[in-house]
Amino acid sequence: MTKTNKPGYQVLARKYRPETFADLVGQEAMVRTLKNAFNADRIAQAFILTGIRGTGKTTTARIIAKGLNCTGGDGKGGPTTEPCGQCQNCIAISEGQHVDVIEMDGASQTRIDDIRSNVLDSVHYAPTSARYKVYIIDEVHMLSTSAFNALLKTLEEPPAHVKFIFATTEIRKVPVTVLSRCQRFDLRRIEPEVMIALLRKIADAEGAEISDDALALMTRAAEGSARDAESLLDQAISHGAGETTADQVRAMLGLADRGRVLDLFDMILKGDAAGALSELSAQYADGADPLAVLRDLAEITHWISVIKVTPEAAQDPTVSPDERSRGQAMAEALPMRVLTRMWQMLLKALEEVSAAPNAMMAAEMAVIRLTHVADLPTPEELIKRLQDAPSPAPGGGNGGGSVNHASGGSSRSSATTNPRGAGLETSSGTVATALARAPETLLAQYPRFEDVIEKVRAMREVKLLVDIETSLRLVSYSPGRIEFEPTADAPRDLAQKLGQRLQGWTNTRWAVSVVSEGGGATIAETRDDTRKKLEEQVLAHPLAKAVLAVFPKARISAIRTFEEMEAQAAAEALPEADEEWDPFESD
Repeated sequence: MTKTNKPGYQVLARKYRPETFADLVGQEAMVRTLKNAFNADRIAQAFILTGIRGTGKTTTARIIAKGLNCTGGDGKGGPTTEPCGQCQNCIAISEGQHVDVIEMDGASQTRIDDIRSNVLDSVHYAPTSARYKVYIIDEVHMLSTSAFNALLKTLEEPPAHVKFIFATTEIRKVPVTVLSRCQRFDLRRIEPEVMIALLRKIADAEGAEISDDALALMTRAAEGSARDAESLLDQAISHGAGETTADQVRAMLGLADRGRVLDLFDMILKGDAAGALSELSAQYADGADPLAVLRDLAEITHWISVIKVTPEAAQDPTVSPDERSRGQAMAEALPMRVLTRMWQMLLKALEEVSAAPNAMMAAEMAVIRLTHVADLPTPEELIKRLQDAPSPAPGGGNGGGSVNHASGGSSRSSATTNPRGAGLETSSGTVATALARAPETLLAQYPRFEDVIEKVRAMREVKLLVDIETSLRLVSYSPGRIEFEPTADAPRDLAQKLGQRLQGWTNTRWAVSVVSEGGGATIAETRDDTRKKLEEQVLAHPLAKAVLAVFPKARISAIRTFEEMEAQAAAEALPEADEEWDPFESD
């Protein structure tokens, strides 16, 4: 029995690699520009092609090289945007064997020695058999700085018989000096409609039975990359063994049914924790990756938010008609604040699941969190509910301020209150100290002890500042003289250290003395007492009582006076622009 040798299998991404500009899909703008340049004989000395993976950068570089060197069937043709694919040059370039078309991998050949041996040592020699000597450098952004510098002079003034074609996925990493010497082309992500048509064409050519929904799933997973899409199609055809369905592709990709993800999304927003956990477990049992489920939830959240802003976004060809109608209905029903909160919590959940030792447990905890905050009122609804509620017995003083509360770290509300000019900010489980700072100004003299404190703070003497605020009970003060009573735990050298620092900063001797009695409260004690009083005033206000009734676990984390808020606003305000100078205006 005679055994015949069959040619080895070729993956679809290579088998259907474009051979001419006409074969390129989704890059019409670039193809049109190149055709016009070739027809007008205005071919640049260097090109740089940029775009995401799989959009055809290296393929385009080879097509340009073929177009530059194609001689046509009669061997007399010139540069063309429609290479024949039959002449000796076209065949050799397609097979990667042409001696005058040098391909270099910038990712593995990054050094100046690589540029010297592959480019600089041969660039001045005329091509052996082609019209142009073409240097193709893939992933050019990976070249070292010295390699780029060695290339610059040749790139700016190359011999007439040389053309450079660079390809990169990281255009921002390419030096500007290189970019300025190249004609740049940005290869776009391939649109979903174009990608689906391309996959259908390849599937038909391969005699593969594959559903439209399956092609849509692969298109969505490829994210605009033709090579990724063709690789997925290759895998899907093998996975389906003759007929490939959307369920098979979904299982291959580790995805959950998008309709079931929408069901899960709906359960979460209704606060149905038990139903949501049951659906998540069912999807996990069917082979869905917990991380992929959360990614799908985030994708749906983003999709519905976009539909809410631009309704035409619902007409996505990778989405089934049933999913479109459900997405439109959700966009109409859900407030943007709910969607925004969902998005932020899902981003946090994705981080947790990625780092967790058990992804399913982390995903379940994330779903529980999401269902518990789903029915929380928005800040506007909460304020309206509080305002409509009967007011408790009046308390607190008068004035103005702002109140912000949060419960469980999942919701925020804001309202106006007036506890004697104080503002309140709260967050669950934390109690932070609020500092009532005097204006931070540097003075030539120090009429008040507060000015000394500000000087210490301005000089960033943190240890000294803490010691003064917690251990110094001021008895008397005048510029150049400080008398204080130390606390029991005050550092023994506090007076000496303070005097030395002040003398060094002011070039004036300061008399800093210690006495055994007569001192007042420390700065820290005064600050704590002030905060306590402000907190009592705020908590006595009717609106604050109403907020705490809704969020009983909320705690005060910071208190700011209106003076402090005004000072902060003034500090953040932009300075007024000076009047424009008119050179013709007379003095």
